[in-house]
Amino acid sequence: MTEPLSLSVVVPVWQEAATIQAFLKTLQPLRAGGHEVIVVDGGSDDGTADLAKPWCDCVLVGGRGRSLQMNAGAEAARGNVLLFLHADTLLPGSALDRLGQFVASGAQWGRFDVQLSGNRMLFLVISWFMNHRSRLTGIATGDQAIFVRTPVFRALQGFAPVPLMEDVELCNRLRTVSAPYCIKDPVITDSRRWQQGGAWRTIFLMWRLRWRYWRGESPESLAVAYRADVRNGKN
Repeated sequence: MTEPLSLSVVVPVWQEAATIQAFLKTLQPLRAGGHEVIVVDGGSDDGTADLAKPWCDCVLVGGRGRSLQMNAGAEAARGNVLLFLHADTLLPGSALDRLGQFVASGAQWGRFDVQLSGNRMLFLVISWFMNHRSRLTGIATGDQAIFVRTPVFRALQGFAPVPLMEDVELCNRLRTVSAPYCIKDPVITDSRRWQQGGAWRTIFLMWRLRWRYWRGESPESLAVAYRADVRNGKN
């Protein structure tokens, strides 16, 4: 008999005071259904952690670094499925039904399709390419709300403690366990990063970083390059 879904949503945050409560309110139906939401703050000084407390089951505060934060949340989780969700990404209303189907399948991990917010045709095209690239490669990004059975995540010792590409690195290891379970109902992720940095500039940056990663460059050096490019894009 298949074990019923018991979901732990892990949300890494940093300096999200302006939007954290509105975001967490969207997850209250999950909590009402007996699932848990864990927020892991990376040392914000804007009150993010205090604002989050009434709207989640647990707030953890630790060092900044998305991989470290998500590992801390996973360690505290009680559910049989972990879902890693960015604070600028909204789950579809069908999420629990689709994740229940995942639990009944033989897959060990998976991700959602993604849709960038906004009505620009370019954003729709970007979303299409992100989803089809993911299907072809079996690699997901954090924007796609990666989920994994808790015992599998812990057996693999979670995310590698790297400053960038932690999602790609984990997917490479998860692919040795099973193919990803792809949920077509999309999560909606905020397009502000693409708008602020420029859509084409952001596309080229991401592909350039991925290419350098596949060639063996360290996540640490890629993180330095990413931060420098972001700063230049804002000048």
